[in-house]
Amino acid sequence: MTRQPLASLLAPALLGLALTVLVAPAAQALEGDASAPIEVEANQLDLDDRAGTAVYTGDVDIRQGSMQLTGDRVEIRRNASGELSHAIATGERAYIEQLPAPDEPLVRGWGRTIVYYVAERRVELIDRAELHQGGDTFDGGYLEYFLDRRVVQARAEAEGVEERQRIRMTLQPEQ
Repeated sequence: MTRQPLASLLAPALLGLALTVLVAPAAQALEGDASAPIEVEANQLDLDDRAGTAVYTGDVDIRQGSMQLTGDRVEIRRNASGELSHAIATGERAYIEQLPAPDEPLVRGWGRTIVYYVAERRVELIDRAELHQGGDTFDGGYLEYFLDRRVVQARAEAEGVEERQRIRMTLQPEQ
């Protein structure tokens, strides 16, 4: 079996899928994010166009504009209409970051599993979850973050969390 370079495995359908991987067109964090090139690095790609999935494995790093998503494995799924529905990053410390606006601090999140729901612009950080928003930090078993509304919901226990992980947060006073 011969291995083809990653670039030769990218079908036109995957390119369309990749264009919406990190940023939903209707709600941009930064105006330039949607028009920024998407850069994907991984050791392997398994694409199933009929199922609407692309699975990247091996030190995956996906970037577009101010967004970055990393993990040992990242699966991208499309809905029945062919639109990107969500991306799932897994690993010992999967990671996501975004710059919400030029005058706001970078938002960074970690977890053993990260699920990014594109249409809702919602991120779930699952198991050893951690979120940094400016000087504020949130830790727990499960954190849910709504990118546009800047809302955080946290739980000590949830599906996918190995053991109860108490919620901790540090809020910095207004300057």
